[in-house]
Amino acid sequence: MAESAIIDFRTEPSRYKHWKLALESGVAYLTMDVNEDGGLKPGYKLKLNSYDLGVDIELADVVQRLRFENPEIGAVVIRSQRDRVFCSGANINMLGLSTHDHKVNFCKFTNETRMAIEDATDNSGQSYICSINGIAAGGGYELALACDQILLADDGSSAVSLPELPLLAVLPGTGGLTRLVDKRMVRKDHADFFCTTAEGVRGKRAQQWRLVDRLIPASKLAEETKKIAEEIAARSKRPKAAKGIALPPVERTFDGDTLRYPGLVVEIDRERRAAHFRVSGPSSAPPADAAAIHAQGASFWPLELARSFDDAMMHLRLNETEIGTWVLHSQGDAALVEAYDALLAREAGEWLVHEIVLYWKRTLKRLDVSSRSLIALVEPGSCFAGTLFELVLAADRSYMLDGVFEGSNLPAAAVKMTAMNFGPYPMGNGLTRLATRFLSDPKHVDELKDEIGEALDAAAADEAGLVTFTPDDIDWEDEVRLAIEERAGFSPDGLIGMEANLRFAGPETMETKIFARLSAWQNWIFQRPNATGPEGALKLYGTGKQSKYDRKRA
Repeated sequence: MAESAIIDFRTEPSRYKHWKLALESGVAYLTMDVNEDGGLKPGYKLKLNSYDLGVDIELADVVQRLRFENPEIGAVVIRSQRDRVFCSGANINMLGLSTHDHKVNFCKFTNETRMAIEDATDNSGQSYICSINGIAAGGGYELALACDQILLADDGSSAVSLPELPLLAVLPGTGGLTRLVDKRMVRKDHADFFCTTAEGVRGKRAQQWRLVDRLIPASKLAEETKKIAEEIAARSKRPKAAKGIALPPVERTFDGDTLRYPGLVVEIDRERRAAHFRVSGPSSAPPADAAAIHAQGASFWPLELARSFDDAMMHLRLNETEIGTWVLHSQGDAALVEAYDALLAREAGEWLVHEIVLYWKRTLKRLDVSSRSLIALVEPGSCFAGTLFELVLAADRSYMLDGVFEGSNLPAAAVKMTAMNFGPYPMGNGLTRLATRFLSDPKHVDELKDEIGEALDAAAADEAGLVTFTPDDIDWEDEVRLAIEERAGFSPDGLIGMEANLRFAGPETMETKIFARLSAWQNWIFQRPNATGPEGALKLYGTGKQSKYDRKRA
């Protein structure tokens, strides 16, 4: 794929087309002012603060930057520059023109961005407040739902709505239905009326039904929003006197079908529809303390690698949709990875280290919900320890070489657990990957803590249940090749459904509900003729023509 044709997730504030950022008195004001002519692709205009993936790429970037670059910020206000319009949601013409895979990947990314907002509120002391000065429809209201507080202008016309079903024959694409009843605990009957009423709900009813938190006269909305945000920021435990670190653009180069990042090389095998992620362990010992971590900034190995891995996943999701299998490798000194993990654990209370660990948590969650087959290969010289061992635990299956390769001087394959495998990186179900793996035997997870710091060879890892298969040198090449080749022969649709069902055992959370339900409805309703057929609602929206529905309930 030509580099000029790819969707690039790397950006920074000076390049934003759709958002304006202002910092004042511990509050970040993030103002939505979508450039109508600034769509990611030609063929549609982003009117009425409607958005496409490009708008959300900028939003995801600023949410991330505020956590690392601005420790003094304790509250973030999301508002609109447009008069009487907050946000009209995802651009309908964009959706109508997009391929199915782009629509689904767009919805998944926007929801991950909203979960990053919720994570910042819950775990980083940066509370998000949505100040609605007009119409917040569809994805616009879903953005508000991700915030901790929703403020609505009480002017008789400002309203919130989820009009996807009556207008488009689809459903809210970024978790709106689930957040409505699970997060805001809106009554089922109220939610039913709300989601089938195109014009939405305003004023006292919106507040009484828990759709918004406060009503504020339009003339006082800006003033009251500022007051509320500053009060929240003052109560935040963010280190107001600390200095943030800069996040320069992630370095990435293309060499044919090879992508090179700091600490990561991704090689694409188009014949087998596979991408090989080759992670490099650290090349030097970790810094001594938190002050030295700050001095290294974005080049601190765990942060640098997380940014590389995160960008690589997003690139492959949107730009390489036929590459259905991701093969995970590592190479390096496991003792150094262990030493970095020990530093992260020792300095866990320091704000920057806390943010780095949270970023790894989000990066691993993005891996969990990527609609790709994941195969981990634990080979001689690999460094799957602690944080990097989470990649093996995230895989759908793993292969670990028993012994060494003939003619190689690399040490035998080993895996190693650290304290980071027992809590800091929960999945969407709220459990660690080890707890999810051994759901039938929770005591085994406690027993595994005795193995922290031990280099486990193939036999020991197999006995502990930490890997799937342990072929020797004679069988390795054939078993790995067959695993990758058979994956390429299965139906991608079937694999997506199977993998999503198998990865999240255990308790259901709002997060797992959102991704499970979205995966189901997007891959069904988005392809049904009632929505996307020639006479479907999504295709005919704005033309004045009446949609024709297949009336059978399936």
